[in-house]
Amino acid sequence: MSRNPLTLSAAVIALGAAMAPNLALAAGDLAAGKEKFTMFCVTCHGETGKGDGPGGAGLQPPPRDFSKGDFKFDADKNGKAGEDADLKAVITKGAYEFGGSPLMTPWGGAIPDADIDNLIAVIRSLKK
Repeated sequence: MSRNPLTLSAAVIALGAAMAPNLALAAGDLAAGKEKFTMFCVTCHGETGKGDGPGGAGLQPPPRDFSKGDFKFDADKNGKAGEDADLKAVITKGAYEFGGSPLMTPWGGAIPDADIDNLIAVIRSLKK
């Protein structure tokens, strides 16, 4: 049985396109992201991302629990909430920009884009 190499190539390309939303996660550096997560996020979101950090205890609404992997914002308005681009927009501009809590700091001026990509890798890794 012979296989058409063009058909196989097309299948590989289609698989890559289907996985494209996850490529930003692969691009993030988890180790570097953990350092930034500790620096910028742990105070409110906690060590394990459950929203139970010492600074988040009295916040209303409470900080998002990343261990659930549930994200409500569709910041890029493409009909799919919680994609990496959505997380990046919320981290950069703050949640209030998208109808969320004004307590989520807009970190865009303090954290470079590459570090935000690393943070997203950490956030994704916290889902249980």
